[in-house]
Amino acid sequence: MKYCKKCLQTDKRPNTVFDGNGVCPACIYHETLASVDWEERRKELDEIAEFGKKNNYSGYDCIIGVSGGKDSTRQAMFVREVLKMHPLLVCLSYPPEQLSHRGADNISNLIKLGFDCISIYPSPKIWKSLMKKSFMRYANWCRSTELSLFSSVPRFAIAYQIPLIWWGENAALQLGDLGVMGKSGGDGNNLRYMNTLNGGDISWLLSEYIKKNQVLQYSYPSAEEMINANLRIVFLGYYWRHWSLLDNADFSTLHGLDVRDEPPWDIGEPFGVTALDEDWVGMNQMIKYLKFGFGRTTDYVNEEIRKGEMSRRVGIDLVKKYDGKCSDNYIKSFCNYIEITVEEFWRILEQYVDQDLFTKNDKGRWIPTFEVGIDNE
Repeated sequence: MKYCKKCLQTDKRPNTVFDGNGVCPACIYHETLASVDWEERRKELDEIAEFGKKNNYSGYDCIIGVSGGKDSTRQAMFVREVLKMHPLLVCLSYPPEQLSHRGADNISNLIKLGFDCISIYPSPKIWKSLMKKSFMRYANWCRSTELSLFSSVPRFAIAYQIPLIWWGENAALQLGDLGVMGKSGGDGNNLRYMNTLNGGDISWLLSEYIKKNQVLQYSYPSAEEMINANLRIVFLGYYWRHWSLLDNADFSTLHGLDVRDEPPWDIGEPFGVTALDEDWVGMNQMIKYLKFGFGRTTDYVNEEIRKGEMSRRVGIDLVKKYDGKCSDNYIKSFCNYIEITVEEFWRILEQYVDQDLFTKNDKGRWIPTFEVGIDNE
C-alpha cells in the first residue's frame, strides 16, 4: 500500500491512480482550484440553472437527492437562495428498523426550512433480503442499498419530467474515483460507473424470489433513457470554492442539522457529522478499513490537509486513533436485523480482510501491520 505524498490517500482506493510524483487525483485537483476563474465557473452554473428553469414541465425546475444531512441541507439552501430555483427534494428513505430518530428529525428540519420533499420507500422486505445478500456475497451491505439510493432519483426525474438533478461532490475529483468522470468536472451523467454501482448492473440482485419488476428503484436508468429524457446530473461541489465535509457541516448545523454525540471510538471518526440517518454506515466504514486500509477519518483529514487546515502529522494521529473503529453495539444490531450471529458476521468478513495489511491479535481482533502515512511495499 502506498500513500499520496501530500495527503493520506492510499492507492488501495478503487479506481484511483497516482501520478508519476506519487500524488493522488484529489490533491492534483485541489491544486488547480487556486487558478480557477470562479466568475467564469459561476456563469456556467447560472447557465445550467437556466436550463432547468426553461425546461420546467412539472412546476419544479430541478431535483436534489437528500438524506437531510450536512451536504443535502447546504445544497438545498444554495439552490433555492442563491440560484433562485424551485427544487423538489427527493429522499430515498431507510425502512423503520434502520432509520434513526436523528435521521427523521433532519428530514423534518428540511421541510421546516420550507422545501417540498418526497420520500421513496422501497419494499422493506426486499430491502432487507438484498442487504443480507450484499453482505453475505461481498461483505458490503451497502452494495444493494447504494444502487437504490443513486438510481431512485434519476428514475423519479424521468417519470416526472424534471430534467435537472443537482448532486453533491464529484467523487472523481474530490475522492479520486476516476470511474465517474464525465465530460467536465460538473458533469454527473457517468455516475453509474462509480465503484459500487458497477455500471448499473443489477443481475446479481435477481433470483427465483426477486424479479426485475420488483427492484425498479435499484435499476439505474440507461444512457439511452437519460438522453431521451434530456436529463442532466450536475455536481454542485465543482462550482463551489469551499466544498468539504466540515464546511458543509458548519453551514448545515447553523440551519438546524442535528449531529452525533457518540464518542469517536464508537463511530470511527472524530466529528460526528456524517451518516446521521442510520447507524450501520459507520460499521461499513470499519469493513472498508479492513478491506482497503482506510476509513472515514482518512476522508476527513485528507480534505483538511488539502485545505491547509491540518498538518499531515496531525492527520496521521487522528487516523491512527479512529479509522476502523466501530461500537460492538452497532455490529450486534446489524446482525439482529439481517438475522445472522455476530460470529457469522466475523467469519464472513474474515474472507475479505486484506491480510497483507492486518493480522489477528490474541483477542481475535484485527490490528494493522502497516504504519499510517508510510508506504508499505
